[in-house]
Formats: sequence, C-alpha cells, structure tokens
Amino acid sequence: MASATTNISIRMDSALKSQADELFSELGMNISTAFNIFVRQAVREGKIPFEITLNVPNQETVAAMLEAERIAKDPSVKGYTDLDELFEDLRNEED
Repeated sequence: MASATTNISIRMDSALKSQADELFSELGMNISTAFNIFVRQAVREGKIPFEITLNVPNQETVAAMLEAERIAKDPSVKGYTDLDELFEDLRNEED
C-alpha cells in the first residue's frame, strides 16, 4: 500500500528555481523528486547530506567557470574523446 503524501510550500528565488528545474530536468526528474531524494538522504544519514561552507568562488574562478561553460556550448570549438588526438593537436600547435 502506498504511503500518504502531503504538500509543502517552499519560497525560492525565481531565478534559482529556474536553474534547478533545468538541472533536474537534465537529470530526468522534477524539483519535487529532487527534494524527496534530498530529504530521504538527510533522514538516512541523520544530517544534511553535504558539507555547508562559506567557500564562495572568487571572481577569477567564476570567470573561468563561465568561460568553460561558453566553450562547452560553442559548436566551433573542437572537442576530444581521445587523449592521443588531443596531444597530437597540441604538438602541432607548437610547430
């Protein structure tokens, strides 16, 4: 028999919710499923299931992450699945 469910309401910044919806969609779930996974893991471990810190990336790191994201989405940037091919291209650039 299925257990009873209840509704909860959470206030969240709308931009953050949009980002979360996009991420969880890519992972094949919705925000409700993701939240249930989080709560089940917290109950199982008896704690929040990840470290909470004040470590915030500095501007240089944020810029590097944004550049990496831009490069990853740029179809004109060649990608590699073979390290030998990557190293060969790097050697050719040196010449």
